[in-house]
Amino acid sequence: MKISICITTLNEEKSIGSLLISLTHQTKRPDEIIIVDGGSKDKTVEIIRHFLKKDNRIKFFIEKGTIAHCRNISIELANSDIIATTDSGCIANKDWLEKITYHFKHEKVGLIAGFYNMPYINSFQKAIRVYLGILPQKFDQAFLPSARSVAFRKSVWEEVGGFNENLERGGEDTEFFYKCVKNGVKIIREKSARVEWGEVKTLYLKTFLQKVFVYSKGDGQAKIWWHPTKQLSSHNIRISAIFTRYLIGTLLLVYSFFNPSSLPYFIILVTLYLFYPIIKWKSLIKGNLARLYLPIIQVLTDFVTMYGFLAGTIGVRSKIK
Repeated sequence: MKISICITTLNEEKSIGSLLISLTHQTKRPDEIIIVDGGSKDKTVEIIRHFLKKDNRIKFFIEKGTIAHCRNISIELANSDIIATTDSGCIANKDWLEKITYHFKHEKVGLIAGFYNMPYINSFQKAIRVYLGILPQKFDQAFLPSARSVAFRKSVWEEVGGFNENLERGGEDTEFFYKCVKNGVKIIREKSARVEWGEVKTLYLKTFLQKVFVYSKGDGQAKIWWHPTKQLSSHNIRISAIFTRYLIGTLLLVYSFFNPSSLPYFIILVTLYLFYPIIKWKSLIKGNLARLYLPIIQVLTDFVTMYGFLAGTIGVRSKIK
């Protein structure tokens, strides 16, 4: 069983070295590591070429384009039946490749979803993790695969038509895995196949909200309203619920201006909403300071999510850099 690890890069000088070190020191050796760079302006290319001299399994190509385009190019160039992917900004556990490909010994298995840890440095980063991904305690059979830690047969990629290159900056992996589910691909979820998504440790408020915008815009572009795995928890249904909450809140506020006696009820509802994330994530987010961040993060995330989703739905070009 030949295995290719396919990754894409774009201005990843701070993280690509650590990722490549982790991939070249796996307990199960990949047959090749294919890197497609989307047009980096920093020292990413220089660092990759340094690794090229040390390991002949690494193959490097430069192809300007979206992340979806670069993913497709890397997989198209792969000479293996099994494709494993992770992202720049991640570091793979030493046994990641072994774990992420183990179940392919069963011919019916088409895709294996691994997991990703989100290490943090401060209380703010501890809090935002629940808005960026899934914590280990929530990993279950409804877990949506992520390109940060996944492996699939190349035939599956061909069957579903690859990654959607019409998506501008994000959501391409969500749509790809959605198509896999719709096509009846047998998916195994392997919690022990882990990478460390270290990017979370670099985020502050602005960069966090930029990431939320990109994700929600991708959801708007992908237009996946009903995911067979998530059902009523599908991304776009949850985003629609955000719009509904704020619409109701706005109507209640307007009503309270004409009926001042109802204003206390509006204030109570707003207060309950602000406390809601603290109660919801109490078992997962430890530490009082991290919990105090949650109401602020919730409101800001709500507005950025709505903005991003609308931008993706109506096709607005991103102005958030």
